[in-house]
Amino acid sequence: MRCIILFFSLIFVLNTTAQTDAEVLKSIYTTSLTNGYSYQWLDHLSNQIGGRLSGSLNAEIAVEYTKEELEKLGLDKVWLQPVMVPKWVRGAPEFAFIETVSGSTTNVNICALGGSMPTPIGGLKANVVEVKSMEELKTLGKENIEGKIVFFNRPMQPEIIQTFEAYGSCANQRYSGALEATKYGAVGVIVRSLSLRQDDFPHTGSMTYGNLPLSKRIPSAAISTNDANTLSTMLALNKDVKFYFSQTCKQLDDVKSYNVIGEITGSQFPNEYIIVGGHLDSWDLGDGAHDDGAGVVQSMEVLRLFKELGIKPKRSIRVVLFMNEENGLRGALKYAEVAKQKGEKHIFSLESDSGGFTPRGFSFDCNDANFNQVLGWKDLFKPYLIHYFEKGGSGADVGPLKTDSNVLSGLRPDSQRYFDYHHAANDTFDAVNKRELELGAASMASLVYLFDTYGLVK
Repeated sequence: MRCIILFFSLIFVLNTTAQTDAEVLKSIYTTSLTNGYSYQWLDHLSNQIGGRLSGSLNAEIAVEYTKEELEKLGLDKVWLQPVMVPKWVRGAPEFAFIETVSGSTTNVNICALGGSMPTPIGGLKANVVEVKSMEELKTLGKENIEGKIVFFNRPMQPEIIQTFEAYGSCANQRYSGALEATKYGAVGVIVRSLSLRQDDFPHTGSMTYGNLPLSKRIPSAAISTNDANTLSTMLALNKDVKFYFSQTCKQLDDVKSYNVIGEITGSQFPNEYIIVGGHLDSWDLGDGAHDDGAGVVQSMEVLRLFKELGIKPKRSIRVVLFMNEENGLRGALKYAEVAKQKGEKHIFSLESDSGGFTPRGFSFDCNDANFNQVLGWKDLFKPYLIHYFEKGGSGADVGPLKTDSNVLSGLRPDSQRYFDYHHAANDTFDAVNKRELELGAASMASLVYLFDTYGLVK
C-alpha cells in the first residue's frame, strides 16, 4: 500500500512540476509576442547602423549600441571583452561583364569574396574555364587552366531538404576555390553564389589563400545565380568567351573590437554558466538582419524576458554577442579562451545563427543522457509548434565551448528561404517577420529556463 501511495505522490509531483513549467513557458511566449523588444532592437541595428563588417565603424557603433541596451535591462553585469579582428574593406563597387566578341559585352552582377585580393588596376580580363568540382579542376590540369579565370559553377542541390546540408556540400568552392585554382596557374576565380533562388544578387562570404605569399594570390568574386547560368550558357556556345571584372578590396592590419556580454548572476549555482548568443558582425552588402541581427536581438531578448517576468535563475545566464564570426571566429575563440583561463563551467550554450524565420526546434550536441532529458520536454513545446529536437550540430560561436559533459544547441528555424538572403544585399530588415522573430526568442528563452531549472544529467 505504501508503494502505491508513493507512486501516486510521485505522479502528482511530476504533473505539478510539468504544469508549472507549462505556465512559465506560456508567460514567456505571451510576453515575447505582446511586449517584445527584439523587433525594435533589430530595426535600429539594421536601419540605423546597417552592415557590421568586422573592424568597421558600423561594427564599433553596434558594440556601443547593444552594450547600452543591455545596461538598460538592469542586468547584474555588462561588459566588453576585447578581441583583435581582421579588417577587410570592399572598396568601390565591383564591375564585371562577359565578352563574346570584341566590343560585344553583357554586364553581370558580382561581389568580391571576403578576404579577396583586388584585381590589377584597370581590372582583369581573360578566357574562362568552367568547373563544378575540385576534382574536375585537377583533371583539367595546368595546361587547360593557366592564364584563365576559373568559374566554379556547382549549384546548391535543390533536392536536399536540409538547406544547410546543401550549402555545406558546395561551400568549399567559395572558401578554397582561389587557393586550389592558383595551383594550376589561374589568374582569377568566379564562384556561383550559394543560393537556391534564381536572382541577380551575388552572395559574398569568406575565402582563404592558406599560406600563399601575397604575390601568388588571385582575386576571387561571387556571381549571381542568374548570371552564372548566363555565363555557363555562353561558354557552352563559345569556349572563347572572355570575362572581365574589377574590384578594389583590400586587407588591412587587425584592429581591436569587442564581444558584448551581459549576465544575470545565478542565485544557487553562480559558478555554473548558461550562455545564449549570436554574432554581432555581418557582411556589408545588406544590413545583416537575418545573418545575424536576428540571433543577436533574440539572445538579448532572452535575458530581458527573464527580468520582465521576474524569473530568478539558479545558474548564471549570459548573453554573448560575438564579434567576427563571418571571417575568422575570433570572438568565439577569445570567449572560450578566457572562460578556460578562469575555469568557468559552461553547462549549456545556445546559439541563434540561422535567420529570423519561423522556429521549428533545436539541434543538440550532447551525450545521450542529456538528449533524453531534452526529449522529455518536447510536450511543453508542442503548443508552440516546436517539434524538431535532433542530435547533431549547434553553432559556430558556441562550438569552442564543447566538453564531454555539457550541452551545445542551435535554434533551428525553417531554413527553406534562408539562403535567398544569406550574405547578400537583400539581407535587410524588411525580410524579417516580426512574429517569427519573436517566436524564436521565446523558444530560446524557454529552453534556457528548462536547462537552468533542471541542469545537466550527470
